[in-house]
Parts: sequence; C-alpha cells; structure tokens
Amino acid sequence: MNNRLLVALPLAALLAMPAVAQNTSSTQDQSSTSQSSQSSMQSSSSDNATGKAPLAPPSREGFWGRVNPFARKKYVQRQTEPIRDRVNELDELTSANGKAIKDTDQRAQAGIKMASDKADAADQHAVDAGNKATAAQQSAQQVTAKVQNVETVVSNIDQYKAQNQTEIHFRPGQSVLSKNAKDALDQMATGVKGQRGYIFEVQGFSTGKGQIAIENSQKMAESVVRYLVLTHDIPVYRIYLVGMGNAPAPTSDDTTKGKHIIGGRVEISLLKNDLEQLSANTGAPASNQ
Repeated sequence: MNNRLLVALPLAALLAMPAVAQNTSSTQDQSSTSQSSQSSMQSSSSDNATGKAPLAPPSREGFWGRVNPFARKKYVQRQTEPIRDRVNELDELTSANGKAIKDTDQRAQAGIKMASDKADAADQHAVDAGNKATAAQQSAQQVTAKVQNVETVVSNIDQYKAQNQTEIHFRPGQSVLSKNAKDALDQMATGVKGQRGYIFEVQGFSTGKGQIAIENSQKMAESVVRYLVLTHDIPVYRIYLVGMGNAPAPTSDDTTKGKHIIGGRVEISLLKNDLEQLSANTGAPASNQ
C-alpha cells in the first residue's frame, strides 16, 4: 500500500505541473497583452481600418513554448478569440467597402446617364430650333415674294388689258340682235361668270350724219348692253357704253386713220385688270372694281 502511494504522488505532481504552467502562462500572456495593447492603442488605433490597436504578439510563450501538448480547449479559445474577432471585423469592413463601391458606381452611372440624356435633349432642341429657323426663313421668303407680287398687281390695278373682242353687225336702221350676235355675246359673257376685275366696253357705230347717226349707234349699243344684263346678269357698272355715230372705227395701227363704216356695227371688248390675280395670291376676297 505504501509503495502505491509513493508511486501515485510523483505521478500526480507530474500531471498537475502542465495545468499550473498553463494557467500561469495564460495569466502572464493576458497581462502582457493588456499592457502592450494599452500602450500602443493611442499611437496605432488611427492607422488601421477598424480603428483598433493591432494584436500584440505574446511576450512569453509559457512553460511549454509555442506548442503545449497539454493545452485545454478554453486555453485555445482564449488564444484564438482575438484573431477570430479581427477576422469578423475584416469581413464586415470588406462587405461595407463593397457596398460603398457599388453605391458609388451606381451614382456614377446614374450621373453619366443623366448627363447623356441632357445632352441628347439639348441636341434635339438644337435640331428643332434649326428646323424652325429654316421654316421661318422659307415663310419669310414666301411672304416677301407675295408682297412683291401684290405690289406689282396694285401698281397695275387700274390698267385694263383687252382679253377678248367681237363685232356685231346690224342692217341699216335696225337694232335687233341676230342669232349669231347672241351666240357671240354668250361666249364672251360665259367666260367672266364669277370673276372680278373686268369691264365690258361697248361702242356703237352707225352710218349717217350728225345726231341721227349718234342716236342709231346708241340704240344698237344699248341692245347689246340690255342682252348682257338681262341674260347673263352682268352688273351694269361693269359695262361702259358709248354711241360713236359715224366716227371712224379704230384700227390696229394708231397712225392710220380709221375707215368710215357702211351700215351699223357694235364693237364689244372685254377688258381685265390684275384684281383677280391679287385675290388669288393673297387668299382674301377682292372688292368689286
């Protein structure tokens, strides 16, 4: 029995030595780590991403050195817990940095797209402004051309030009229109229906002398005017009538004297000015002239 006690006591002492050494080493490590952390916290806390002091290496490795064959689980956890905390902090910082980079990229892409959209809108506005300027220039040119045309027409408004002429012959002493005479008048009057800026010039010529010739030429001219007014609704103010009597009829050559007529005749001339053209160019109804 005594022999067994003598063997058991040294063996128990041998087994207790690692635990005591581990506790002593742990206590010393914690004290050394705490002191070194406190001394370097203020100087190096602002030099890293976490704002914390870096992990200090242990000043003393314990009884067994860096490798403790009798290390317990709690001892290992105490040694690795600061490292695990720093790894978790590093993961959090990496995730936060990734989010910040992603947010920055999204804001940059949004700004680029906004600038591109504004540039496209400015280009479209410039194109629209150019098109409007071109249209305005074309409109101005058209208005200028119309104004010049109107000025030309207005300057010639009281200048009538012969458009059509015809002659009606009467037997001596008669003033009744024949069928051929009516057909000629119908042809002239139909062409001016609904138009403006025209007049009829009716001149009567008769044989004879003095007042009798004037009266006969007046009667023949009045028969023509009566037919135009009653049959074709030609306004009276558009017809100018004159009885020329036995005055010589005008010829195409103004330097040659006209010949005296034989019997009675009436010369009808359709004269027009540029009022109808003015109405068509301006698009406004022209007043009757």
